[in-house]
Amino acid sequence: MPRPVLDESAIHPAVRPLVATLHADVVTQVREAVSDHDVVVVGMAGNPFVKKARRALDAAGVPHHDIDIGSYFSQWRRRNALKMWTGWPTLPMVFVRRQLVGGADDLQRLIASGELKQLLA
Repeated sequence: MPRPVLDESAIHPAVRPLVATLHADVVTQVREAVSDHDVVVVGMAGNPFVKKARRALDAAGVPHHDIDIGSYFSQWRRRNALKMWTGWPTLPMVFVRRQLVGGADDLQRLIASGELKQLLA
């Protein structure tokens, strides 16, 4: 399922370092959390869908690591780096065993079907 990404040869050499490092700290933070925890929910303050995902995990008795990056009014550029890295357009971003499983509704489907328990077994 390859998705189109601008080839490095189509990026001028003078801007490649900026492209490669822009908000890399937030991507590194999430990558490390995903490596260290079975379930990670990446969100932002004030987003009801992030709360929905976390409540669903709590109700299912699934421990999770939460990362919030800003709010509707702050840090949207940093969140964009995550969106470009994952290809996922919205928050939350839910990771289970190092795999992006989607957002709140996707997570609820996994819980309802029993697949989340299988992924964590």
